Amino acid sequence: MAPDDDDDDRTIIGVEPLPRAEKPERDRPYLIVLAGPNVGEMYPVEGAESFVGRGTNATIRLGDDSISRRHVRIVVDGKDVRIEDLGSANGTILNGERVAAAPLRDGDKIQLGSTTILKFSYHDKLEEAFQRQMYDSALRDGLTKVFNKKHMLDRLTVEFAFARRHQTPLAVVMIDIDHFKNVNDTCGHLAGDHVLSKLAATVQAVLRTEDVFGRYGGEEFAILCRGAAPLAAGIVAERVRATVEQTSFAHEGRAIPITASLGVAGYPAVAANSPDELLRVADDALYDAKRSGRNRVVVRGAR
Repeated sequence: MAPDDDDDDRTIIGVEPLPRAEKPERDRPYLIVLAGPNVGEMYPVEGAESFVGRGTNATIRLGDDSISRRHVRIVVDGKDVRIEDLGSANGTILNGERVAAAPLRDGDKIQLGSTTILKFSYHDKLEEAFQRQMYDSALRDGLTKVFNKKHMLDRLTVEFAFARRHQTPLAVVMIDIDHFKNVNDTCGHLAGDHVLSKLAATVQAVLRTEDVFGRYGGEEFAILCRGAAPLAAGIVAERVRATVEQTSFAHEGRAIPITASLGVAGYPAVAANSPDELLRVADDALYDAKRSGRNRVVVRGAR
């Protein structure tokens, strides 16, 4: 029997059609930091009001000296969101125009002070996770998951400007794994990667919350210690050195002895005129530590 021309219109008995997936509603307001010391961070706008500033009583706290302690208020009224400047010293710029108060719409750009730029945006849960992953990958080293060199240098520039303006302490600690080439040559690069990852996690665990830690390149790492005089930063560095020496490193059952050398430079005790100069002094101190026997700390600027 010849097939019916209308066969394409047949239905299969007993098979229910798949339900159409519901598109999640983008109803979660966020502030995303596009530029400034907190670049890459996402903050949910929660509750009826939120305060953004650098003070300890701000709901969303940003480490930018050019913004006020309570710079703006974000007011949520149902589906409407507004931003209100709270008499800030440097003003609030919304999409290129200075404002005292204005409604916020999806995609708006907000500049606070001289360096911080925020994006106001709505997300659903999947978009939130994706955005966090994207920003995180831009800021962090793929292997060790600590901050990458670019972010470290960006933060150093901001922190140095703050320290120079207020004549407050800032220290840089440079870390280099001793004889790391031998690890790769004798144990293989997978073992070397394991050592880098474990050392990064080990160091991160003993630092202060306010310290900024990242991979500078290869087997070198760096710590920015805001508000720390050279001697205090030296104590941090010695704690890192001792912890690394006491940590057991092994790969595929093979023990790998690991130590590290560290160099510290503290501003304003070190008369650096730029973040690059401060970094160079810390790097020189690091190589003095390596030349003088390794597994030690050398501090510049301590009295």
